[in-house]
Amino acid sequence: MDLKLSAEHEALRKTVEQFARDEVAPVIGDYYARGEFPMPIVESMADLGLFGLPFPEEYGGMGGDFTALCVALEELARVDSSVAITLEAGVSLGAMPIYRFGSEELKREWLPKLTSGKMLGAFGLTEAGAGSDAGSTRTKAQLVDGEWVINGSKSFITNSGTPITGLVTVTAVTGENPDGSKEISAILVPAGTPGFTVSKEYDKVGWNASDTHELSFVDVRVPESNLVGERGRGYAQFLRILDEGRIAIAALATGLAQGCVDESVKYASEREAFGRPIGAHQAVSFMIADMEIRAYTSRLAWRDAAARMAAGEPFKRQAAIAKLHSSNAAMDNSRAATQVHGGYGFTIEFPVGRFYRDAKILEIGEGTSEVQRMLISRDLGLPQR
Repeated sequence: MDLKLSAEHEALRKTVEQFARDEVAPVIGDYYARGEFPMPIVESMADLGLFGLPFPEEYGGMGGDFTALCVALEELARVDSSVAITLEAGVSLGAMPIYRFGSEELKREWLPKLTSGKMLGAFGLTEAGAGSDAGSTRTKAQLVDGEWVINGSKSFITNSGTPITGLVTVTAVTGENPDGSKEISAILVPAGTPGFTVSKEYDKVGWNASDTHELSFVDVRVPESNLVGERGRGYAQFLRILDEGRIAIAALATGLAQGCVDESVKYASEREAFGRPIGAHQAVSFMIADMEIRAYTSRLAWRDAAARMAAGEPFKRQAAIAKLHSSNAAMDNSRAATQVHGGYGFTIEFPVGRFYRDAKILEIGEGTSEVQRMLISRDLGLPQR
C-alpha cells in the first residue's frame, strides 16, 4: 500500500501549510489568550473550500475525499488545534451525518450551507452521564402529531454556539427495542428553535479559541422529517461517524505532534547554553529525534486507516490504532517540547505552551484511549466480558 500523497493531496497540503503559516500563526495566539472564536480565520477557511473538501459538488462540496480533509487538518494543527478542531467538527460531526444518513430533502436544504463554510453544524451526542457509554443517553424525543418533541441536555458540544451555527443533530431515545434496550435515533434541530438553549461557553484548559457549549432542550419541536437516517439506528450511525472521525482526530493529533518538532528544532537551533546551541547537546537532540519518530509513525498510521477507508476495506481497528497512537504522540511531544523550551514553554506566548494545553483532550474526545484499546482488543477476537 502506497501511503504517499497523490499530486492533488500534496498540492492541497502545500496550500493549507501556507495558509496556516501566513494567516493563522500570526494572530491565533491573541484569539487563544482572549478565549475568542476566530471568525475571520474561519471565513478564510470557508473561502478556501476546506469545509467542502470531502463532499460531492452536487451538494456544494469540492469533490474531494476524506483523506483531503485529514491532510488539511494535519497542516492546520501544526500551527493551532483550535482552528483545526473547528474544521474537523464542522465537517465530520456537523455535515457528515447529514451526508451519510440524511434524506435527500435534508441534504438539499442543509449541505450547501455547511459545505460552503457559511454555516456550521454540531453533533449532540455526549451528556453529563453518557460519554463513552452513549447507550446511557437520557435525552428523549417523542413523536406527537407529526413532530418530534425533544427534552434533555447535551454536554461538551463543539461548534454549537458560534455566530454561524445553524443546526445540531442530537441523539435521543425515541422508544424501546424488542429486547428492552433503548431505541436511539438522530434528529436535526435548527438553531433558534423555541426551547433550544445554548448555555455559556465552557472555561476549558485548552482549545481556547474553539467553541464548546452545553445545550438544553425543553419541549423542542421539529418536523418528523428532521429524522436523520432510520428511526432506531442513531446509535449505529454515530458509531460509523466516530470510526471516520477517529482518523480525522489522528491526523489532527499528528499535526500537533509535528508542530512540536517544528518549534523545538527552531528553538534548539537558536537558543544557546554553555557556549553553543542547545540542539548541539545530545540530551536535547535525542529528545527531538524521539519526537520526530512519534510524529512520523502517527502519520503513517492515519494515512493507512484513511487508505483502507477509501478502498472500501474494513478500517475500524486501524482507525482506533491511529487515534490511540497519535494522541499519545501529541501528549508526549508537547511535554517534551515544553521541556526543550524551558520556562518559555510554560507560557502561551510560545506555540508549544498552547500545544501542551491542547494535547490532553485528544486522549479523551471522539473515544477515550481506553475505548480505543477496547475496540482493538475486541477486533482481535479476544474474549469480552
